[in-house]
Formats: sequence, structure tokens, C-alpha cells
Amino acid sequence: MILSDSKHLFCVVIYLQPVILHSDLNSFYASVECALHPELRDKPVAVCGSIEARHGIILAKNQLAKCYGIKTGLTVWEARKLCPELITVEAQHEIYLRYARRVRAIYTRFTPWVEPFGLDEAWLDVTGENGKSIADRIRRIIYEECGITASIGVADNKIYAKLGSDYKKPDATTVFLGDAIPNVVYKLPVSNLLFCGTAATRRLHSYRIETIGDLARADPIFLHSILGKTGVALGQYAKGVGLGPVRKLGEEDPIKSIGHSTTLPRDITTNEDARAVIALLSDAVGTRLRAHRLCGRTVSLYLRYSNLSHFERQTTLPEPTNLSLEIRDAAIRLLSPMELAVSRGLGLRSVGVRLSELVPENEEYQLTLTGQSYLREKRITLDRTVDDLRRRFGYLSLRRASMLRDPNLTGLDFSQDSAPPPDPHLI
Repeated sequence: MILSDSKHLFCVVIYLQPVILHSDLNSFYASVECALHPELRDKPVAVCGSIEARHGIILAKNQLAKCYGIKTGLTVWEARKLCPELITVEAQHEIYLRYARRVRAIYTRFTPWVEPFGLDEAWLDVTGENGKSIADRIRRIIYEECGITASIGVADNKIYAKLGSDYKKPDATTVFLGDAIPNVVYKLPVSNLLFCGTAATRRLHSYRIETIGDLARADPIFLHSILGKTGVALGQYAKGVGLGPVRKLGEEDPIKSIGHSTTLPRDITTNEDARAVIALLSDAVGTRLRAHRLCGRTVSLYLRYSNLSHFERQTTLPEPTNLSLEIRDAAIRLLSPMELAVSRGLGLRSVGVRLSELVPENEEYQLTLTGQSYLREKRITLDRTVDDLRRRFGYLSLRRASMLRDPNLTGLDFSQDSAPPPDPHLI
């Protein structure tokens, strides 16, 4: 602000304390199902994957189901042991995506600074406004227009706003400013802090760092000595520092990895079946990489067996690629634990293939001197031709022969670019 009189000019800088909201849609999938089917509102409801396709894991549950101890990640049969009256609904991801877009459109009525954090959460920057008043209005509008509830945290940074939305559920506004920081935030368990996982929590507890306040007061050099860079970052988060400002809706981070995973319709016990599934996933990964005009240097394979044990391995390629066959060949070379698992009587339950260390497709890199350039050019032409035909006639219009040996096993359609990479919390 510039003030003046007849002889002098004065410049006055007015600092506005940031006002950051974090909105979390309560039990999102289950809430949408109850909004679509009001007769379910007073019953314990859980959303799960397809039981027939063996994706029968609890993805979301309503408040009544939570009262029975049902948690995300339980199998359906485990959940029904806790609550025999549980109503399970198969997930409808397209509908949930539609609801998420409607809610984000509501957010943009209040500010263009909306940064999604997953499908059902988002940060909003409403600096200059009354945060609690805005939060209450947003919650009311979401319920009136979408029939679902939200919990919203209000703070001057993203970390504490997220803590606020988790603090009181469902359908609540929590303000973490001023005296609430030492009186409430610093007394919360350190495990409540964003990105403080089980292993880090256990490590911190071994040094008597139990609360967020303990972590905020800890010496950064000490935190680095026990947790490396992660420890330093967590110490900053405990003080409400980090993650940067709220981005505008649509301003996304660059893609760091591209992957696909699938739970198989039956356990598989042969290398031939495993290779066929890897070929399917590699083909999907390559298609997405080429669509984004990216190549990757590191191929990762993860396997989960029938006893829910798991294995992950990765390899770095001599040069970046987005060719489906090169991704397939690299992933298959990582398959060695398959025979050992089968020898122990285990079948393979799920598989994931992921490419990381991504670079632009046109980035220059060192050519190999193996005489394979001609073959590589043929593969590039083949993949581009396949991509073009699939765009015109559908993803399943053209498939590799390995995908035809068992349609139930390898007949998945990844054309919607919707299959998630392996969840690092489950690996």
C-alpha cells in the first residue's frame, strides 16, 4: 500500500497470515453409495473391489461399519466376521470420480487455489478470508448439493490443516491456530503427522519421541542421524513447515513413475502364466509412457503371493525406453523368485510393473554399440502403429499372442488409464 502527503511518499507492506484449509470427504466411497441409495444410510455399508475377480478388499466403510471395527484393507470375509449384517457394494470408480469433480467445482467458487490430495482430499488457500466461516459454508454446500459430508481443518500451513481435518470426524471444522498449536497439536501422537509411517514412528518411539511436540523440539542433526533426510523433513513438518504453497487446480507435479498392477482372478503357479501377465502389464505401461511422450530407466516388478507375502525387485536399463517388449523382457528377468515360491506351495496372487526415472521421449542419450539399432527402430515403429490402431478401434482390438492363451487371466482393458501403480504401503 502506498500513502502520500504533499512532501513524502510512504510504502506500507501489509502481511496477511495464510489461511489454509484441508478438506477431507468423510468415508468418500461409502458416502457416495449412501447418497445414491438412501435406504443404506442407517445400515453398516462397505465398498469393496470385485469379489468375483478376487479384488474383495474393503476400500471404504461408513460410520456404522466403523463401529464394528471394520477397517480399510480387510478382506470381505474378515469384515463379515466382525459384522454379519454388513452390506457390501462393489466399487464404481467412474461415479466417485464424477463426485470428486463436483466437489472440486464447489471449492473453486471460493478460490482458484485448490490442490487435490488424492480423490477425496484437497488443500485450499483462502488467505484474507475467515477460514472457519468459509469451511463451514463449504461443508454445508457439499452436503446440500452432493449429499455427502466433509471434515475441514483450518490452519496457516498445509500440515496443520491436514491434522485438523483428521482431528474430528465426521462433518466438522477444526481450527489449529494460536494456542491450539501447543495445547492440542503438539500433544497429538507423532503417528498422526502426515508422511510419518509405521517404520518411522517405531524408530522415533525408540528414542522417546512420542508426540508431534517432541518431534518439533528435536535437534535436526539428531533426526538426520536416526532417519536421514526423512527425519529432517518430519521435524520440519512437526513445526508446520514444508510442502510449499497451495497450487492452483490443474498445476500438477511432473509424473515420477508410471505403472500398472492387477490382482489375478486365480492364483497362478507357472512361469508361463506369470510371463503372460507381465507382458500384459508391460504393454499397458509402455502405452501410457508413449502417450505422455516419456521414457524410463528403471523397471520394477512386484509380486504378491497367496499367503500375502510379497517381493519387489528393480533393474536399471542401459538406456531409457518406452517400448513394451523391452519393458517386458526386463521385468521377466526379475521373475526368479517365482519358482522358489511355487516350491513352497504358494501361488501368485497379484503382479505389478512400474517404470521410473522418467525422461522426455526426445531426450538424447548414449546409443549402444551392440548392432541392435535396426531391431529397436522396428520395435518403435511397431509400438506406434499398435497405439494408433488402438486409438481408432479400441484397446482390445489388437493384442499380443501371449494375451490370448487365457482371456480370463490376460484380457484386462487398460485403455482408461485408470489402473493404479502398486501401493507402496502394501508392498
